[in-house]
Amino acid sequence: MAESVIRLQDVRRYYVMGEFVVKALDGVSVDIKRGEFSSIMGPSGSGKSTMMNLIGCLDTPTSGLIDIDGENTAGLNETELAYIRNRKVGFVFQQFNLLGKLTALDNVIVPLLYAGMSVRERKQKALDALERVGLADRLHHRPNELSGGQKQRVAIARALVNDPTILLADEPTGALDTKTGNQIMELFEELNSEGRTVIFVTHDRELGMRCHRQIRIRDGRLEE
Repeated sequence: MAESVIRLQDVRRYYVMGEFVVKALDGVSVDIKRGEFSSIMGPSGSGKSTMMNLIGCLDTPTSGLIDIDGENTAGLNETELAYIRNRKVGFVFQQFNLLGKLTALDNVIVPLLYAGMSVRERKQKALDALERVGLADRLHHRPNELSGGQKQRVAIARALVNDPTILLADEPTGALDTKTGNQIMELFEELNSEGRTVIFVTHDRELGMRCHRQIRIRDGRLEE
């Protein structure tokens, strides 16, 4: 049986807002195995974005244990969390988050700038990542010269360039038309077939059901 690459044990994330306490996550326990293709599903306000932020080391829990690829992240400081984010998690967002003044190639190089490698090595890794997502002919195009699907492929290449343990995608087809969204979904399916752990965060039931496992969350708790 495959080992767990993500483990949450009794994780709680509470926010104090004046006199009220918002229980964004309230005692969530879940294991995700290496190589799984999972979706975290739920309506707006369910806690799925909070769960994504905790898995992606963008936030820390109020209590509970979070283990990412063998490391307990719950008590780490911001510098330590940033290191894990850069090495172990590749992020893909709905709105692409590309730098408008940079070419596709330079956008993909950005995560490598602090990786301690030569300019030549950084460029080659970025070229390989863009070729993997089918954009070898768009290296020197800026985001305003690319279609929505091409922008998302650049974003996926950027997420892949550090060879992360986990690909974490937040509504990655939400800004795309149906046909382009299906093409992006097929790319994620290919990446998963190569052994990568892929996690989709989505409220789109049809998209979530294409993943091999559905983790449903509502009001900060797992439904099943």
